[in-house]
Amino acid sequence: MTNLVAGFFAPWAVLALIGVLHLALPARRVVGYVRDEHSGEVLRYRLNGLPVLVVTLGLWITACSSGVMPWDWFWQHRWAGAAGALTLGLLASAAVVLSAASRGGGLLAELYLGRRINPQAFGGRADTKMFLYLAGAVLLELNLLSFAAHHFMAYPDDPSPGVVLYVVLFTWFVCDYLVFERVHLYTYDLFAERVGFKLVWGCLCWYPFFYAVGLWSVADRPNPHMPVWLMVTATLVFFAGWTLSRGANLQKFRFKQDPERAFLGLAPRVLTDGERRVLCSGFWGLSRHVNYLGEIAMATGLALALGWPLVLGPWLYPLYYVALLVPRERADDRRCAQKYGRLWQQYRERVRWRIVPKVY
Repeated sequence: MTNLVAGFFAPWAVLALIGVLHLALPARRVVGYVRDEHSGEVLRYRLNGLPVLVVTLGLWITACSSGVMPWDWFWQHRWAGAAGALTLGLLASAAVVLSAASRGGGLLAELYLGRRINPQAFGGRADTKMFLYLAGAVLLELNLLSFAAHHFMAYPDDPSPGVVLYVVLFTWFVCDYLVFERVHLYTYDLFAERVGFKLVWGCLCWYPFFYAVGLWSVADRPNPHMPVWLMVTATLVFFAGWTLSRGANLQKFRFKQDPERAFLGLAPRVLTDGERRVLCSGFWGLSRHVNYLGEIAMATGLALALGWPLVLGPWLYPLYYVALLVPRERADDRRCAQKYGRLWQQYRERVRWRIVPKVY
């Protein structure tokens, strides 16, 4: 019973630690893209995701190496931890939504989608959305490392190199996000979505526990002795996706900051009505959301990396991205059509493909 309680409240304790570190550690102070819906002022942010991750992992490594906790503690308590994160996400979602005035929608819809758009706390020292993504990323990394540790403890004489590859690639994914935190201030989540169950529960429960579903599925399995060509394929697919996703988001970030600035040596081509501009070259000339294709490709590479291509569990992660991003593309397309009008129609005619060039 004591172990169940400890596992249940572990995500709560880690979240509290992340919050303290986020507020206490030095941070880059940057100007964002979205504006406060009441004052109209551009929001400012403190970003220190990578130092928070490094310090948290340092504390975990110290605790494990000193014998305070086993290396696979989060694996041992994964079900209780998921239940604790689920409960925390529900309570935090309700607190964030119900403490704000209704926007006129139905209660269930507002609980799911939220009421506040970009809430900040502690005098602007913490932005709710960016903190939630940071918390989810750190919790995910702890789960990945602990789940992998369990595999090595279970099969010390013949561990799977696919587990190593999977953790390395996923750690790249996590660190890449934290290194480019500023770029994500210009993404759909920040300027279009509100803070409700979808975002709060998603970051506190779904992100750190479901994203690790591949390793959750096979950490107890023996080495599948996957061929080298499959490991190479998985790595190439992952980094092809990373190139599309990171390249597209970084190009958009540069364009938003300076519409005349070249990206990777290429001058931007735009559609304009004299007041507004729509980027239509580079990554954004391949498809209208080629970054989504990149996200799906990265998830596919991770599923392949584990070396169990016929096991369903690892494939739930890329399937989730398809289910998430295809409707999101449609929603963003409607939003852009409303915002840009005829200019967006011209972009649709010039860049016909929604996500996959020449296919969809």
